[in-house]
Amino acid sequence: MRLCCGGKKKHKKEASLQITNPVPDPDLPELERNHNFNFDLAVIGGGSGGLACAKEAVKFGAKVVVYDFVHPSPQNTTWGLGGTCLNVGCIPKKLMHSASIYGEVIEDAKRYGWATENKKHDWATLVENVQAHIKSQNWKLKIDLREKNVQYYNEYATFVDKNTIKSVNRRGQERTVTADKFVLAMGGRPNYPNIPGARDYAITSDDVFSLKYPPGKTLCVGASYISLECAGFLTGLGYDTTVMVRSILLRGFDRDCAEAVGRYMEDTGTRFLRPATVKNIECVKQPTDTTAPELKVFYELDGKEECEIFNTVLFAIGRTPLTDKINPEAIGLKYEKNGKVPVNDREQTNVPHVYAIGDIIDAPELTPLAIQVGRLLARRLYAGSSLLMDYVNVPTTVFTPLEYGSVGMSEATAIKKFGEDDIEVWHARHTPTEHTVRESPDLDKHNYVKLICVRSQKDKVVGFHYLGPNAG
Repeated sequence: MRLCCGGKKKHKKEASLQITNPVPDPDLPELERNHNFNFDLAVIGGGSGGLACAKEAVKFGAKVVVYDFVHPSPQNTTWGLGGTCLNVGCIPKKLMHSASIYGEVIEDAKRYGWATENKKHDWATLVENVQAHIKSQNWKLKIDLREKNVQYYNEYATFVDKNTIKSVNRRGQERTVTADKFVLAMGGRPNYPNIPGARDYAITSDDVFSLKYPPGKTLCVGASYISLECAGFLTGLGYDTTVMVRSILLRGFDRDCAEAVGRYMEDTGTRFLRPATVKNIECVKQPTDTTAPELKVFYELDGKEECEIFNTVLFAIGRTPLTDKINPEAIGLKYEKNGKVPVNDREQTNVPHVYAIGDIIDAPELTPLAIQVGRLLARRLYAGSSLLMDYVNVPTTVFTPLEYGSVGMSEATAIKKFGEDDIEVWHARHTPTEHTVRESPDLDKHNYVKLICVRSQKDKVVGFHYLGPNAG
C-alpha cells in the first residue's frame, strides 16, 4: 500500500498537436540560417541552466523551444516550470532553513530584551507560504518566456533522430519538432534504495517541501548536504530528527569542516546513527491529510539489527541524471553508467550539434553555475563569443544549522596535489559580535575558519572554508 495514493487518469490518444512558432521580435538581430528546421535551438529541461540558455539565445535572433515535463514522484508529487532549484531544491530549502533560524533567533532575542513566551511553529502555514511563492515564480517564468519569444512546451520530449524530437503532453497528445541544435538540461531525480517499502512509504526532497502533514519523528537517510540540510531545518522547527549515516559526512568537502557541522547538529538536538543502513520499512499506521503515518524501520547499526518507529523516512542518498529517459540511443549519445554525459570544454557531447549543461555533466551541481554555463553557451552558439566557463574555484554553501561556505580545495585535496610538506593551514575559532549575548554561547565553539595555502607559491590561498552564521 502506498503512502499517498493518487492515480493517473486514463485518456484516449488525441490528434497530434500543431507546431506554433514564436512570434519574432523585430528588434532582434537577424540570424543567418543554413537549415530548414522548425527551430534553431531546442532545450530539453526547464530548470535554471536550460532557461538561461534559451533566454540568452533569443537575444541574438535564435528561434528557441524549451521542453519541460515532471513525472510524479513515487508519492505522486509534481511541480511546475523552473527545475529542481526553484521547486524542490535551493529555494524551498533556503526558505525552510530560514524558518528554523528564526526559531533560534527567537530564543536569542530574550537576551536582547524581547518578550518571546509563545514560541510555536505551524507546519501547514510554512508549507502554504513556501508553495505560494514557488507557484508565483512558476507563473513568472512562463510569462518571461512568452515575452522573450521562447516557445515553451510542457511536454515529455524524446529523440527520434539526430534533428527530430517527439513530445507528449499529459493528455497523450503528441508533437514532432525539428531543430538545428540541442541543449540537454534535464537535471536529475533522487535515488531510492532497493529495499522493501522504500518507494511505498518513504519520501525524498521531491516531497518534503510540500508535505501536507507535519513530518513528526523523522529519519533522514544519507550524509549528503541534502540530508543534513533537511535534518537541520526539521530539528530547528521542533521535530525529533535522526540522521542515518553509512560512512562519512559531506563526502567531497573538507573533513574538519564536515565533522564540525555534524558535531554542531548533535549539540543542537539532531541524533546521528553511524555506521548504519536501512534494511526494510513497514507501514504500521496510514497517514491522513493532517497526520503523519507510523513507519517501522528495520536497520543495521554497527553490525547489530535494530528496529524503530518513525513518522517520516526521507532518503537523500544521491541523485541520478535523467539522460536515459530521452532516448539517447536514437542519436548515438554517449553517457556514463551514472547518467552523466561527457562533454568537452565547450559543453559539447560526442554528437557535435548536441550540448549538455547542469547536473547531467561532471561539474559542480550549483544553480548559479548552471545559469552562467547556459548563458555562455548561447553566446558562443549565436553571438560569436569564444568565452568558456571556468569550473575552477566555484564557491558553494551548505545550509546546515551551522552554515558552511567554501571555495577552492579541501585540505586533503591540496595535500594530494601539492604534497603535505608544501601545504600551510591557517585556522581559527571565532564568535560573531551578535552572538556574544546569545542564549547558548557555548555553541560558538563550532564557528571555524580555515585557509589552505601553498608554501612554494608565496603562500597562495588554494582553499577557504568558513563555518558560521551567514556563510552563504
